[in-house]
Amino acid sequence: MKKILQNMMYVVSLVIAVGVMVALVRAGGKTAQTQNAVSNAQLPVTEENVTLDGNPAPEKATEAEQLSEEASETEKETTLPIEDAETENAEVIPDEDTTIIFTGDVLFANAFKAGYDAKGIDGVISEELLTELTSADILMVNQEFPFGETGEPVANKQYTFQCSPSYVTALKEMGVDVVSLANNHVLDYGKESLLETFATLDNAGILYGGAGETVERAEEVQVIEVNGRKYGFLAVSRVVPTGDWKVENSVPGVFSCYDDNRLIELVEQASAECDFLAVYPHWGVEHASYPEDYQTKIAERCLAAGADVVVGSHTHCLQGVTFIEDKPVCYSLGNFVFGQNIDRSAILKVTIAADGTVSYRYLPVYATGGVTYLAADEKAEEICTYLNDISVGATVASDGEINKKN
Repeated sequence: MKKILQNMMYVVSLVIAVGVMVALVRAGGKTAQTQNAVSNAQLPVTEENVTLDGNPAPEKATEAEQLSEEASETEKETTLPIEDAETENAEVIPDEDTTIIFTGDVLFANAFKAGYDAKGIDGVISEELLTELTSADILMVNQEFPFGETGEPVANKQYTFQCSPSYVTALKEMGVDVVSLANNHVLDYGKESLLETFATLDNAGILYGGAGETVERAEEVQVIEVNGRKYGFLAVSRVVPTGDWKVENSVPGVFSCYDDNRLIELVEQASAECDFLAVYPHWGVEHASYPEDYQTKIAERCLAAGADVVVGSHTHCLQGVTFIEDKPVCYSLGNFVFGQNIDRSAILKVTIAADGTVSYRYLPVYATGGVTYLAADEKAEEICTYLNDISVGATVASDGEINKKN
């Protein structure tokens, strides 16, 4: 009897062991098949979802399709934020042209005040020219005077200028975005007037370069972003009346380049951060049609350091254009708003196409009765012909287009 009971217990144990093994095998199969469901989009084949012939039941196949769709949606939800992040960090490719206009010297003195007081901006800039200026994405001028109501004129200086801060509205109406203060007139009425100039421009939302309350501010590159690209403007002067105008000697003061090593350092730094960099120096000899050797040397160093264009002021007359490193140097644009009459002058229009191609064109201008006009017909052709004649290594077409001379 005891042996029979032992045999029965052995059989029961064997059955239990076999049952456990079967359960483990089935559980393992379900786990493996479940893991394959996301990638293969199929439900595991179990007793509950097969027919008697071992094939998957139709209704369970539909559930498999639903699981596949859910897995696909889950994958999409994981991927989209990554794609969005890549899009946000991707380089923005501009789809529009960008235009920059540079003018020469601007002086708000007697002729300007008479015209502006009588007719507003129409008494200073012709309607056609004003449209050209305000249509540009960026407009830069040389501000050849300080704003202010304080200070005394510098002693023993032949010409000293100052204008009431209220006239800053004219710069706004012209569409000016950035001015150069690196010249030989911003300290005509001393440091207090220069400080007033900074405050006036800041309050008007107009950027300024080439002068500052500190060395760092005077050397600061003004950056404007348009159509996904950064445009930098660096103003500097090679003409100051005395050494105490230099910002490194006395503040506030002017950034100068009698020693141009610091200028070149700044150009190298700015060119690495900007898509297009313009250097705007105040230099040369007044009323001289051709540049000095030092102007060419400074331009060569600036362009080799990474600048894209050099545009000069100070001579009160036009100087020619040349190409260095396949980039243009417009030595002087002459006067723009300056006194009653300007026989011939020009503004420089730079167009940066969406694909990065850059083109340059002179727009000839002149002034009579204190109003500056956009030249046309024979007058325009005469000015462009003159520019072509005094230029070396470049051609100026009758419509003002500038190209490197072959």
